[in-house]
Parts: sequence; structure tokens; C-alpha cells
Amino acid sequence: MSTPNKILIVEDEVELAEIIGDYLIAEEYEVELIHTGLGVVEQVRRDPPDLILLDIMLPVADGLDICRQVRKFSNLPIIMMTAKVDEIDRLLGLDIGADDYICKPVRPKEVVARVRAVLRRTNWTLNPPQDTDRLQLDESQRLAQWDGQALELTPVEFRLLNLLVKGARVYTRSVLMSVIYEDGRYVDDRTIDSHIKNLRRKLVAVSKIKNPIRSVYGLGYKIELDDLNKESE
Repeated sequence: MSTPNKILIVEDEVELAEIIGDYLIAEEYEVELIHTGLGVVEQVRRDPPDLILLDIMLPVADGLDICRQVRKFSNLPIIMMTAKVDEIDRLLGLDIGADDYICKPVRPKEVVARVRAVLRRTNWTLNPPQDTDRLQLDESQRLAQWDGQALELTPVEFRLLNLLVKGARVYTRSVLMSVIYEDGRYVDDRTIDSHIKNLRRKLVAVSKIKNPIRSVYGLGYKIELDDLNKESE
């Protein structure tokens, strides 16, 4: 029997959080509730869930800031919930690395559907990490090797590769943007695409894999280091 996905609900409206939690439990998810922004980041570090339902307006800590902090060390799926319906707030929530958003007033059945869809799309728990024994990454020195052959990567390319190999999932451009630049600068999609192109070219050169970083239309990028993708020698 498979282990149920654990959903962390961070919502200060206690009754709403409990209703959503009940619907998710009925669908056989494991649920944990937090009603303030205080301590959320530490809780996620200590005991990461499979997905976070995160309200924007929270006591003590803002939901957007929590999302930014979580994205510095984790790429687990985050769905933002907000009563602010103007387009700027919606886009801001996604630009900091959220996987989806839901506008209040929420319908519990829609929340369940969104949770199911995001988990399926990100493959967060459905696929095990890939076997990357041939790819060696030394984070302390920012060195990368394939079968002992050095990959000459820029600091941004190393962070990008290190992020991609951490799980068998699709990473959206917004997640990539929020993680690979340590100074938090804004970059557009074309910049991310350019880094991906250069990194893909370097991986192909040493691994002979046809397409080690796959573009998933409308979503983002996913690394695939399966030897079956190698060109015939």
C-alpha cells in the first residue's frame, strides 16, 4: 500500500483550513494545518510535505515571503491561496516560484482537484530520483563531472544542473528563476532558455545523450539521463 501524499495547509481562517483538510483527508491525503506564518519555513525544512497550500495574507509572516524562503532550499509544489484577485498579485505569486494559485472564496472540491493536478504534473512523489551515478556534483567546490570528465560550467549553470537532478519532475521557469540566481535578480524566460541551451550542449558533449534536458511544452524543463536515450555508437 502506497504512502499517502502529505499536504501542509497554511491558512489563518481556521474553519476554512479544517474544511479543506477534511476534503483532502476524504481523498486519502495526509493533512497538517498551520494557522500562522510563524515557523512555517522551519517546519518545512524539518519535515517537508509533498505539497503546500499557502495563503498569502497570514499573521506574522507573509505567504509570498514564505514561498521565497522555501524556494531557496526546496522545490516541493506550492499552491497559493489569495483573496486578492488583481492580476499583479496573481502573477507575483507565480513569479516567486509557486506552481499554481487559487482565488478565494475557494471551493473545496476545486482545491482537491488542483492539488491532484499539481502533484501529477510535478511528479513530486510519483517518480523516484534518477540514477545519476555517472554524473558527480560537488556542491562545496561547484564541480561537475560525467564519468570522471569535467564539465566546464558557469556558477549559474552548476546551480541549474544541481537543481534539475534533485528530483524526477518538471521545473517551471519561475522556479528556476527564483532559485538559480542567489542575489534574487529578475531575469526573463529567454535568459533561462539560454542557460538551458548551453547546459544541454555541454551535457550532450560528454554524455552522448540525445536530449538530456527535455522541454515540456507549457510547463518547463525536466532532466532525463536515461542511457536508453543515447545515440547509437
